[in-house]
Amino acid sequence: MTKQGRESAAGAAVHQFTEPAPATLICFSHLRWRFVFQRPQHLMSRFAATYRVIFWEEAVHPEGCATPALQIDEDEANGVTILTPALPRGLSPAEEDAALGALLDAQLASLPPVAVRWYYTPMMLPFSAHVAAECTVYDCMDELAAFKNPPAGLLDRERELLAAADVVFTGGSSLYEAKKDRHDNVHAFPSSIDVAHFGAARGAVAEPEDQARIVGPKLGFCGVVDERMDVDLLAALADAHDDWSIVVIGPVVKIDPAALPQRRNLHFLGARDYAELPAYMSGWDVALMPFALNEATRFISPTKTPEYLAAGLPVVSTAIVDVVRHYGALEAVRIAGTAEDFVTACEAAIAGRDDLTWREAADEQLARGSWSSTALSMGALIAVERATRDTVEAIVSPTRWPAAAVRHDVMVVGAGFAGAVMARQLAEAGFKVLVVDRRPHVAGNAYDRRDDAGLLIHQYGPHIFHTNSDDVFGYLSRFTQWRPYEHRVLADVRGQLVPMPINRTTLNMLYDAGLESDDDVEAFLAARAEPVEPIRTSADVVVSRVGRELYETFFRGYTRKQWGLDPSELDKAVTARVPTRTDTDDRYFTDKHQAMPADGYTRMFEAMLDHPSIELLLGVDYSQARDAYPHDHLVFTGPIDEYFGHRFGKLPYRSLQFRHETLEQEWLQPVAVVNYPDEAVPYTRITEYKHLTGDSAPATSLTYEYPSAEGDPYYPIPREENQALFKRYEALAIAERDVTFVGRLATYRYYNMDQVVGQALATARRLIPRLHAEKVEPLVGTAVAAA
Repeated sequence: MTKQGRESAAGAAVHQFTEPAPATLICFSHLRWRFVFQRPQHLMSRFAATYRVIFWEEAVHPEGCATPALQIDEDEANGVTILTPALPRGLSPAEEDAALGALLDAQLASLPPVAVRWYYTPMMLPFSAHVAAECTVYDCMDELAAFKNPPAGLLDRERELLAAADVVFTGGSSLYEAKKDRHDNVHAFPSSIDVAHFGAARGAVAEPEDQARIVGPKLGFCGVVDERMDVDLLAALADAHDDWSIVVIGPVVKIDPAALPQRRNLHFLGARDYAELPAYMSGWDVALMPFALNEATRFISPTKTPEYLAAGLPVVSTAIVDVVRHYGALEAVRIAGTAEDFVTACEAAIAGRDDLTWREAADEQLARGSWSSTALSMGALIAVERATRDTVEAIVSPTRWPAAAVRHDVMVVGAGFAGAVMARQLAEAGFKVLVVDRRPHVAGNAYDRRDDAGLLIHQYGPHIFHTNSDDVFGYLSRFTQWRPYEHRVLADVRGQLVPMPINRTTLNMLYDAGLESDDDVEAFLAARAEPVEPIRTSADVVVSRVGRELYETFFRGYTRKQWGLDPSELDKAVTARVPTRTDTDDRYFTDKHQAMPADGYTRMFEAMLDHPSIELLLGVDYSQARDAYPHDHLVFTGPIDEYFGHRFGKLPYRSLQFRHETLEQEWLQPVAVVNYPDEAVPYTRITEYKHLTGDSAPATSLTYEYPSAEGDPYYPIPREENQALFKRYEALAIAERDVTFVGRLATYRYYNMDQVVGQALATARRLIPRLHAEKVEPLVGTAVAAA
């Protein structure tokens, strides 16, 4: 283990940027920074690329200390400031808390605002609960109450911390099961791995001299030696084979070193630096996990398992629940229930030490569990919580961007549907991908979050998933479970709510027409239709089908609000998207697959981007990062005219403004969306999200939608002259080397979500073979412009 962690966070997976200065993340930990390099050090080192990380340790009571003070230690290699309070002896608990609170406030007064309060121990909540933060995290890496000599009042403090926390992370699946019913936002993040660091043990590395002197097959353990270790098992192992050497690396804590078993072939080498561990592991034949099965180990998810596997070592472990659950199916990991079984398993591991066929399966599992990937997922969840306060703001200055030491194969601009699908496909094809988005979150316009009422809302207006494509639905199903949902929309016509699109029920409600069949409806509409030849505009489509009265009732005002243009000025494709039905089917869509992501769109995107070959830069414009991060190919999903500096003028887009509101009543409207086609009403629709999400609560959350000429580009305006302008940009795109344009904005098309996914999948299928070929031998060719 370590006296001083030295793993650099330069390759962190999550970086969120905007100016002027990084916000503060303050981590309250019962574990000391320079003790053992484990979960807190791995995560805080990576978050140091995004935040100003302050690591607050437990207080010390040095001799002669008369006045409370802070000992400040800078870990420059990892970008973390360590603060250790020094307090006089003899203070009461209340006096200690008061002294700690004063030291904390004085230190924070000189720092940027606190974005995140992060707790590894509930015992530090009393003196820090008053600190304002955008997100409070409880990273429960262990069940501390089950450890030897837990602090008094720990369980009460944990209840308070669970009440204060916005999000709870757990160090393993067993802990998740223990905490999931105690908070409504709990996520399991089992022990992860820095594969490259421990993988060095597989290469030509010199074994440290103190271990090299030890003879015989070596069976090793690295970690804290405390009440969780079965020391009797170690003795039994040493006694069973005096020709074996058992090597134990790590500090001895909470137990008397004199009580450790003493054997000629049992070697306790003490603590070692994190950087030295691969060299020690390189000399082992088998890695050991001799944990006792007691309350202290009931919920642990040992970091050692993936570290040993990354080092290329077979593992023998006692039956720790999370080890069995996550690694028990691997050939490399043997589980033993008794001391005799443990010895037998070690014998088998030594006998088969030259057979390395197990490594492929182990490496495949390790690739899904990097610390960088864990930081990515945690960072995205924190960004969601920060966004709920409408205070997502600058968190890292460009001067603190991580060094771009590794060249990426592809930079993907945009973390919406087009960008996320492209990134995932490219990563799975073996390319190293950097995704850049100017927003501080993933999911693009599909981003959803919990509001102050705890209800899931869509930040940028409702997104209803529907598709007839089995391929698209199957692809997205890799990243989410689904909640069945068929969308229904009502239109407010002079205070009466009627189904939209127009169907038989709509007509009977408005006209008391007594229509009973499809033929009746066809005859009713035919009598009102005003044939138009040729059909060129959106107005022509509707008037020729249903007549001017229905056109003016349902379409004219709504379209004028939505697009800022009369339907007679818009391409026929706009109103052609909305059918008129002769039956009583009141579903807005009739697609084969209609559902909503069970945990929301943001969670789906997080899963899609959770890949060891994908890194994210959030909250930064790609133009700032393009030159800073070398790459061979660019995938651009933003506005194509913006990419070319609006050389021919700006392409027209329609934008939206949103007013989110929570009402202290269970429901407002009978369906998720009510349209307001009357031009006198300033908004186009009201969305009530509980219909979409299945949330249950005494309150309800809504969004009023106001079309706008200014703001983020949402909808390309479909007019002939706009297409002509786009064609000029498209010509530039085709000539652009090493750039792929994909997505609604990059191809200036009014696509549904499933169409964007389909386009991205098709584009990736064409692009991947070309990029593979260019990695072997650079080719001269044109950029790919998505069709």
